[in-house]
Amino acid sequence: MPVIASVPAIDELIAAGSPVAIGVSGGKDSQAAALATVAHLDRIGHAGPRLLIHSDLGIVEWSDSHPMCDKLADHIGIDLVVVRRKAGGLMERWESRWESSRVRYETLSTVTLVPCWSTPDMRFCTSEMKTHIIVAELHRRFKGQTVINVTGIRRQESRKRAMATVATRQKDGRMWDWRPIIDWTVDEVFAEIDRHGLHPHPAYRGFGMSRVSCRFCIMSNLADIAAAAAQPEAHDLYRRMVGLESTSSFGFQGARWLGDIAPHLLDAGALQRFADGKIKALHRIAAEARIAPGMLYVKGWPTRMLTDAEADILAETRSRITNLFGFSSACLDRASIHHRYSELLAEHERRAA
Repeated sequence: MPVIASVPAIDELIAAGSPVAIGVSGGKDSQAAALATVAHLDRIGHAGPRLLIHSDLGIVEWSDSHPMCDKLADHIGIDLVVVRRKAGGLMERWESRWESSRVRYETLSTVTLVPCWSTPDMRFCTSEMKTHIIVAELHRRFKGQTVINVTGIRRQESRKRAMATVATRQKDGRMWDWRPIIDWTVDEVFAEIDRHGLHPHPAYRGFGMSRVSCRFCIMSNLADIAAAAAQPEAHDLYRRMVGLESTSSFGFQGARWLGDIAPHLLDAGALQRFADGKIKALHRIAAEARIAPGMLYVKGWPTRMLTDAEADILAETRSRITNLFGFSSACLDRASIHHRYSELLAEHERRAA
């Protein structure tokens, strides 16, 4: 078996019997990390509590993902804890983000429309839907204890993850993130699963996908998205996601639109709405191109008053986008825009004070 990566701080916590929580998603890396970590803990005599923890993202999850976590827990012989976002799954989060963007645009609480989808640089799908919820549950479950949080992150996966460390202490000091298989190759991951007589998620060897997370993931390549769209269980989600692309005018992966992947899954009405959504995107981008960086908000607040010329540009842009989307927007002329900027600047100053 490949080497388990560790650091003295993790070794000391294990020796002291600290709780170990292993995050599992149903994918190959978390599956291998769980198998290897538990075997390692057994070898060195860890006597503290252990558990697997899975954050359920709702309808974006593959049907086999939760059962894979159950089978893994049964094989290892430790409990599986499942947590969920109370306000709904990831699809609901994307939809509510678009609704929030619309409302904020109408009230000039944002200068440009905000994309509804998570992105590689803004992965709230991971931070909000997984990390925050899992950390909160572990703090609640192991009050007053320092918890070791195991993840299956590997350096081979991406350029960003290539810079990851073996272990990181979280800011509150009550939890360590440990990446024991960080230097493993993908072949070693599959070999570890096979060695235990288990099967990896069927999406790998059955669907032909290179990575498994959500059915449609912002990080997926074109081949994986096409493979996902070919699975009947993903068709309802596909249509719902294309519907949000059409309504919002934002492609799921920026320049790559889900609606272009499997248009045969859409009826005539959905196809027309999708085509209209892509045209809206072109008009939106052209309209917002006139907005200079200094006119934008920083962390939700304007940085200065606009000139009359800038206010006129913003008024014209907002009018065009409001008509394009059928919004009920305020602040569509110079005077009301100046008033709104003044109002927000004063509110920001009050809060800062």
